[in-house]
Amino acid sequence: MSSSTTTDRSGALVKAGAIVFLIGAAATLATFVPLFLDLTPLPTAAYWISMLMPLGLAAALAGMFREARAKKAPRDS
Repeated sequence: MSSSTTTDRSGALVKAGAIVFLIGAAATLATFVPLFLDLTPLPTAAYWISMLMPLGLAAALAGMFREARAKKAPRDS
């Protein structure tokens, strides 16, 4: 596999991780707002969706590590 292919896949993993992180962050905000404003809490599914935040962070970090490792790998001459 060439370095540019690995970099392309790593970049896609970082972008996907960022999107999943943002979805999880929005869900986290949506679940905390009713608690502070004394509103009816959201259903349990909303709390499960907020678990996407650390999953997205892990995916983005994995993509960044993969890209850095591909750039550091020695090239075939």
